[in-house]
Amino acid sequence: MSTRAVPVLICMSDGTPNAALPLTAHPGDAGLDLRAVAPATLAPGARATIGTGVSLALPHGYAAYVLPRSGLAARHGITVLNAPGTIDAGYRGEIAVTLLNTDTTHTFSVQAGDRIAQIVLHPVHTPSFTHVDRLPGSSRGSGGHGSTGGFGTTPSTHQSKD
Repeated sequence: MSTRAVPVLICMSDGTPNAALPLTAHPGDAGLDLRAVAPATLAPGARATIGTGVSLALPHGYAAYVLPRSGLAARHGITVLNAPGTIDAGYRGEIAVTLLNTDTTHTFSVQAGDRIAQIVLHPVHTPSFTHVDRLPGSSRGSGGHGSTGGFGTTPSTHQSKD
């Protein structure tokens, strides 16, 4: 399967020598790494918004999503607070990443140039809503959080609600 290159305009912040072009680690990767332009320290349970020095002009019909890096999450408990953070096609400001240190005992330090998150470009569709009095049924129905089972339930005791 081949991928189509999507033209995206990019601007690196003036006066930010640590700004770096978002790049993939390996050919074919979906995520492009975002790097910190300044150091930050996150105490246990703390959050910090960190600049990347990168601004984009995405084409209409696309959005970029800011996602955590799995290595930071697995090794240090660092995640992106509002993941996925949405960069809309009309946004022209600097991409900033709000990191959260979920570790309960260890402080985490970010240095300028560290890879702190990744962005994934994705096409988006504008919905055309049609108001109806009732939605058609489905196998899931209107069951909410946890209605499909999970911890503490077995398939034989699970009952679907509609």
